[in-house]
Amino acid sequence: MSQWLEDSGIVPTEVQDLGDVVRVKALLVEAARERRALSYSELLGLLGHRFTRPRMRAVCRTLDAIDEAGRAAGEPELAVLVVREGDGLPGQGWWIGRDGPTSDNADARGYVHRVQGAAFDYWAARTGA
Repeated sequence: MSQWLEDSGIVPTEVQDLGDVVRVKALLVEAARERRALSYSELLGLLGHRFTRPRMRAVCRTLDAIDEAGRAAGEPELAVLVVREGDGLPGQGWWIGRDGPTSDNADARGYVHRVQGAAFDYWAARTGA
C-alpha cells in the first residue's frame, strides 16, 4: 500500500537521491558525451525510480541547480538534455525566462537542438572531466 501511495503521488517519495546533483550531473554528462537526450522517465529509471509527477518535479529542481552551477563555471546547460517522450522537447519549466522560442513555437525543435549541440560538443571535448 505504501508503494502505491508513493507511486500515485499521494505520499511524497524519498527525494534525497533525486536531489543528488553529482550523480544526476554525471548521468547527464554521460548522455552528452553520447550525443543523446534522456526522457524524464529514463532519467528517473537510471536513478532507480518509476516516473511520477512529484519525482519529476524533484528532478527538475536538481536540473535547475546543475544548470545554475554550470553557468557559474562557464559550462553549457545540461537540463536541455532531459525531454518529454512525446515530442522530444524539454518540459514547460525549461522554457520559462528564455529569449528563444516557446515550446509551442515552430522554431522550438531547432532551438533545442542548438542548445543540446552546445552541450554535446562541450562534454565530448572533455573526456576526462
